[in-house]
Amino acid sequence: MFQMNNLVPEMLVTDLDRSLNFYRDTLGFKVEYQRPEHRFAFLSFNGSQLMLEQDDQQDSAWRVGPLQAPFGRGMNLSIECPDIHQLAGALEQAAIALRRKIEECWYRHDGMLHGELNLLVLDPDGYLLRFTQDLGLKPVAPTGNA
Repeated sequence: MFQMNNLVPEMLVTDLDRSLNFYRDTLGFKVEYQRPEHRFAFLSFNGSQLMLEQDDQQDSAWRVGPLQAPFGRGMNLSIECPDIHQLAGALEQAAIALRRKIEECWYRHDGMLHGELNLLVLDPDGYLLRFTQDLGLKPVAPTGNA
């Protein structure tokens, strides 16, 4: 049975069909459900979820300011990916340029380092997507200061 996450971003897009082509057909997101009459789709990918709604250009409480490309400035969506190399290949096949190619990154969390492979790509409206593949944990190297 479908279970909605506790936090699900909803993003206004300029063209839902174009966004669905990108998220569903290129990236491999699954459409959980749609409301075509509202130009809305709920998507999932490996446990991540997001909602897309085509901008109707109307004033509403949901709109906090004018939308200007690129959308989502100052925010990126971190999305776990089981095979980042396969995803990069699908993006290359679709002639979609990466904002940052696959990079190995290690982040300290207390006495451990968490590793992941990252790539960055912009969606058709300029939302920044950060796909990550887990590399596991390793201890932080001692600094030599006793």
